[in-house]
Amino acid sequence: MAPHKLLLFVLLITTITPPSLANTDSNVTQEQNNQTEKEDVESEDDNLSLEPEELKRYQVNVELKGEPALAQNGQPAAIAEEVGNNAEILPEANTAQQETVKSKEEQEIEDLYNNGTKILKRSRDKNLRKEGYKLLVKAADLGSTKAMERIAYALLFGDQLPQNVTAARDLFDALAENGSHKAQTALGFMYATGIGGSYNQPKALVYYTFAALGGNFVAHMILGYRYLNGINLPQHCEAALVHYRTAAKYVADNVALNGETLPEKVRLTERAGNFSSNGQIMELDLYQYFQLIAEKGDLQSQVGLGQLHLTGGKGIEQDFKKAFYYLSKAAEGGSANALGFLGKMYSEGNEAVPQSNEIALIYYRMAAERDNPIGLTGLGLAYLYGKGVSVDYEEALRYFKKAADKGWVDGQFQLGVMHYTGLGVKRDYKIAIMYFHQASQAGHALALYNLAQMYGSGTGVVRSCLTAVELYKNVCERGQWTERFLSAYFAYKENDIDSAFLQYLFLAEQGYETAQSNTAHVLEYEQTSLNLKIDCYHMALIYWNRAAAQGTDAYVYEDLHLARRFYNLAAETSTDAYIPVFLALFKLGAINFIHSVQYTNLSEVWKQIHLDRLLRRHWDLCLIMILSLLLAVLTAYRHG
Repeated sequence: MAPHKLLLFVLLITTITPPSLANTDSNVTQEQNNQTEKEDVESEDDNLSLEPEELKRYQVNVELKGEPALAQNGQPAAIAEEVGNNAEILPEANTAQQETVKSKEEQEIEDLYNNGTKILKRSRDKNLRKEGYKLLVKAADLGSTKAMERIAYALLFGDQLPQNVTAARDLFDALAENGSHKAQTALGFMYATGIGGSYNQPKALVYYTFAALGGNFVAHMILGYRYLNGINLPQHCEAALVHYRTAAKYVADNVALNGETLPEKVRLTERAGNFSSNGQIMELDLYQYFQLIAEKGDLQSQVGLGQLHLTGGKGIEQDFKKAFYYLSKAAEGGSANALGFLGKMYSEGNEAVPQSNEIALIYYRMAAERDNPIGLTGLGLAYLYGKGVSVDYEEALRYFKKAADKGWVDGQFQLGVMHYTGLGVKRDYKIAIMYFHQASQAGHALALYNLAQMYGSGTGVVRSCLTAVELYKNVCERGQWTERFLSAYFAYKENDIDSAFLQYLFLAEQGYETAQSNTAHVLEYEQTSLNLKIDCYHMALIYWNRAAAQGTDAYVYEDLHLARRFYNLAAETSTDAYIPVFLALFKLGAINFIHSVQYTNLSEVWKQIHLDRLLRRHWDLCLIMILSLLLAVLTAYRHG
């Protein structure tokens, strides 16, 4: 059955009638904004081809795919000949008229889809989101594949449409036959978990593989996680690296273009039965309290609300106009942070303020005069890339150092970029890694990505596939699909267990430890009406085990190299520290060696190893090992 015909079946199920476009601009109250519904966060930009220069994350060139060329003549030869013999008919005009009609239809579909997705992305109000899906249903009925994909996911997760896994499955089947990678990913998920049909891991892998080949980054994440942990696939670090790197590149490019937003990942095991005190999601009464004291002139509340609306965090919608309003009030009250954030808004430009390097510099300078790290970093970026001023690497370096000394992660990251690329300073990979490490400890996505690139290629460090994969995985888990955590949380809070469970299960398949824990929690302590092919407790045990396997901090293995650097600095500072440093380095080397043996495919390493290059680059490690062996032999000889 064709997808657009199958949509008639969906319309009967959902009982939605297409609306007019006049009712899509109604105002949203804050109470409505906090009634967050499930988001369909499958990116509609999955086919963007972004080609930035490596590690220069703020200089991104975007290559958009062109529109398909229209056929020159869509008529069969016989019809064309008949028309040519009829002097009263102009084939050129007729073809142009057909193309005009087709163009109008395509434009109507595109407008319906864009209006619908705009509402879904900007608003969390129930009524407005229903209007958004009505527009998508109308676009899908006219043949929009992208709209059908969104509706299918809405049916699967119960987002403003009555949850109907069977109808979603039928629609995914039809879309997958036409090559939809999003539908293929959904079918892979359903076969992998036994939702809506049979439990079939081979079929799941087939669909995931085709989806990844089609450019679906969620499918890349799923395959990367399975290769990393050997789930129904041979454990293969290099294969996991390829998949995670592909998805991480998309996330890093998106962060470089649009900035980073981190939706909160609520852990149900810690918050069950105590949602009112949830520190990760701002409740309505608390938001209203901050609004009240902000209006009375409290600078901290004004800056906090402005920053929340600027980035969209703690369940608060991103709203640039509200962000500008609160930050302007705080700036008038003398807040240096507000001045810095206003400079950032003008530097990037948005719907509330136009892009203006000149105005941005004014705010940045006012903030920098008060030694504010946001303003210092902003001025550094202006001098680094010539935004409103002449390019001056020395000035950029000076401002970044001041910001980094205050612990500002953007300043640390930019120092890492400058030392990696040699802009204004001598190229030094070790210093670059140090600054990237500092920024990554605070969760800076681009610093994590650059570290992954360096560990994956062995640039400035010993190459480590496992380290690179873990770092890429961390970057991937900051993609926009993470917003599903928020919608799953609100579904669980509103006792919509089936919807919350499926969303957490979908995230768990992608390798999110928090989602795996939440999935196991729902299976063990809640009742779902879904027809599961596996026993609930057995399935819960699987996800408890997967979550437990990821329970260690992803930065532990990175700190071995950073600790070694600081130990060396200590030995250079004081000669008395030489022996303790030697023993500490020996212990770190042993730990690193054991860790590498546990997680490295030794046969693959032996094939790629070059002893001459290895000994030249790491002669100090070899010398330490030889001296240690000699010391052990001498000790044994004396006691013997």
